[in-house]
Amino acid sequence: MGDLTENTQADQPQLTWRDGAVPVSVRFDDPYFSLSGGLAETRHVFLDGNDLPARLHAGFHVAELGFGTGLNCLALASVAQVPVVMTSFEAYPMDVAQLTQAHGAFPGFAALSAQLRQGWGQPCIQVGHVQLRLQIGDVRQTLPQWDGQADAWFLDGFSPAKNPEMWAPEIMAQVATHSASGATFATYTAAGHVRRALSDAGFEVERRKGFGSKRHMSVGRLAGGGPSV
Repeated sequence: MGDLTENTQADQPQLTWRDGAVPVSVRFDDPYFSLSGGLAETRHVFLDGNDLPARLHAGFHVAELGFGTGLNCLALASVAQVPVVMTSFEAYPMDVAQLTQAHGAFPGFAALSAQLRQGWGQPCIQVGHVQLRLQIGDVRQTLPQWDGQADAWFLDGFSPAKNPEMWAPEIMAQVATHSASGATFATYTAAGHVRRALSDAGFEVERRKGFGSKRHMSVGRLAGGGPSV
């Protein structure tokens, strides 16, 4: 598994910017966060969808597919009152300049985003009470090699229609394999093939109201792990 110190310029994303603040991936032709309220979407989908911060306890482990700008990490850090761990898988990490521009859209997180950028390139980055560990590289290699287990998953890759490898059944199976008893997931997508893959992997999957103009999103809990979220 790679880290940021091994990363090369070729691995960094090519971006365009909408309104100077919203980064859009050239490779996937998809914005990194909602054009109608990225932070509100993060709170609705990933925090509320995993019943956070109510479930947080010391040592709670969040894992994420698709680190992007780090917005989900910043949102988690803003509500965490105890030490927690976050492991995020990212194939194309931004550089500090790109992060700085993206973080400008969230001035309320200025102190936390500064901590994230100051630690950029280190194996572990402390962001508030969150100890962030980045796994850099193709998730098809990095996730199977990971030796951790998550209590909650943020499934936040680019759109399944534009980045199908991230949402493949074998990746969803690896998500389940690397989940603790009672682990949950949340994602903005309600694509049928993604829900079926998560169900086949062992999650009890529920479709919920999505954020903004998105009609639905998906949440779930590993089967046999307690009551539904």
